[in-house]
Amino acid sequence: MTPAVSERTGKPDHHSLPARLHHNAFVTDDQEATRAFYEDLIGLPLIATWTEVEDLFGKERTYCHTFYGLGDDSALAFFQFADPEDQKEFGPKMPKSPFVHIALKVSEGVQQAIETRLSAEGWNPDETYVLDHGYCRSLYTRDPNGLLLEFTVDSANMDELNSIRLRTAHEDLKRWLSGDHTPNNDVR
Repeated sequence: MTPAVSERTGKPDHHSLPARLHHNAFVTDDQEATRAFYEDLIGLPLIATWTEVEDLFGKERTYCHTFYGLGDDSALAFFQFADPEDQKEFGPKMPKSPFVHIALKVSEGVQQAIETRLSAEGWNPDETYVLDHGYCRSLYTRDPNGLLLEFTVDSANMDELNSIRLRTAHEDLKRWLSGDHTPNNDVR
């Protein structure tokens, strides 16, 4: 089923969509290293820590679940298990792929401040880089868990670009799936 599109704006009807991302969860081997990175270096506040013992998937599990706040009241969350076997079962390592990442929208000033702090700290310089995609400028870096983060500043004409991509999204996907891999990013 295709979500309803507003006749007035041509954009998806937000009343028929989830309101926002609540949180995106990952497993960490080191809650303190994760806290220091997200809170001290990136600037996301630790907004909740839940320590729990729960019967999950046929076994009692003891874990710590932390949340780091984003500007829209969503969060990045991290689990760490007390039992090394649980940690191993639920904490597979992140793939070293640039295509597995989480992208966070930021202002130009916030992106520059993060870039400055990462540089001053000497944080992961071989895996901290900037790409200009045309429709956005992205700063990438890896967290202590191997998760690739992207801090994205949209281009000034993003509303116009989004409108174009929305109108042609289904057509573009069908074209690509049929074997026509001609790029449609003409803003680089």
